[in-house]
Amino acid sequence: MSMLKKSLLASGVAALGLTASVGFAAPDNLATLKQMKVATTDLNIPTVAQDGKNAAAIRENLKRVKLPEGFKIELFAVVPDARHMAVAPSTNMLFVGTRKSTVWAVTDRNSDGVADEVKSFAPSLKFTNPNGVCWTKDGFLIVVEHNRVLNFPAAEFFYEGPDVAVIEVVAKGNLIPTEEESFNHGARTCRVGKDGQLYITLGQPYNVQPKDKIDLYNKIGIGGIVRMNAFDGSKRQVFAMGARNSVGQDFNPKDGSLWWTDNQVDGLGDDVPPGELNRSTTPGQHFGFPYWNGKYKVAGSPAAADLKDMKEPAGAVFPQVEFPAHQAQLGMAFYTGNKFPKKYQGGIFVAAHGSWNRTKPSGAEIQFVPINADGSAGKMEVFASGFLDKETGLYRGRPVDVAVMKDGSMLVSDDFAGAIYRISYQQ
Repeated sequence: MSMLKKSLLASGVAALGLTASVGFAAPDNLATLKQMKVATTDLNIPTVAQDGKNAAAIRENLKRVKLPEGFKIELFAVVPDARHMAVAPSTNMLFVGTRKSTVWAVTDRNSDGVADEVKSFAPSLKFTNPNGVCWTKDGFLIVVEHNRVLNFPAAEFFYEGPDVAVIEVVAKGNLIPTEEESFNHGARTCRVGKDGQLYITLGQPYNVQPKDKIDLYNKIGIGGIVRMNAFDGSKRQVFAMGARNSVGQDFNPKDGSLWWTDNQVDGLGDDVPPGELNRSTTPGQHFGFPYWNGKYKVAGSPAAADLKDMKEPAGAVFPQVEFPAHQAQLGMAFYTGNKFPKKYQGGIFVAAHGSWNRTKPSGAEIQFVPINADGSAGKMEVFASGFLDKETGLYRGRPVDVAVMKDGSMLVSDDFAGAIYRISYQQ
């Protein structure tokens, strides 16, 4: 029996033995869809307008974006609240998460480099902060919400109607303890590794967690990264610990190491601590927080006075890159295409969302980090800027995530403008 058939069967039979949907305030059809039954009779899903005044204004703003010679940036799609992206493996489309209640299906039907259709995915389900989207190696779409994980077989082929096949990987309330839920740092991201395991970032809900939370968070993976079976949530393991708010992540295709961004502590001034780009090479590594943030000692600082007697974690791993403070580096991706110049191939593009609490705003740009021959990071450089108006200090866009398309172009999501951009290169 194929994996697809097995998983569809799991969604209809075996998955019924898992925890059923509980505690939803509005109708949530998870139990119905797990049995592959019809939940919605209206098969029409409204689409997002791709032309008009808003699209024209976004295109005008893109004229301000500065890129290296030979690159150009264009509007790919109008996508409200666009956050993290998952490029479909078999069709010219992608799925886009949000921090609200929608996952978007974005389709370029005529393959001209511009999306023709944007509509909600699986609208018969009630999503809660479905920020994280990613693919298994055999084409199953994972959606990671604030406190639930769902798996959608053949999503890129079954997305046309409101009802879709679904597998409940982690039931609502079981990704983290419900008493640790918070609106702060609750947007998850995900990747599936070569091992077939699902890797999920779990930002911790405090600026700096209090002393009595440290051991708990390290034990269950809050603040770090956990991994598990992508179909039933079994074999859960804390893969990385000692982080504050791990966000974007991607695997280096050359050596299999997992790289990820981590956002820094607030309230300590404009220029400290640094943002982080980390490299995980083995399970169980500790990345220093809350004792360290980069090479800045947080324990005992004004942001964590109750940790003044905390012992330094043994063998703490320091960042590969320390970013300027408060730029909020979020999504990242290795450039796996061959259309960009050689210097960018195999390197990392990072989306810096932009500061919210800095005297002079900083960030709102795409940054590039080359990878050295030994697998370590080189020096970061700014790749795309101009989303932040330096004269007024106002944001015209706030990049969230980057994703490489099969044609070698790169997409950038922007939750402020509600758009996805396409960056391409021509010699």
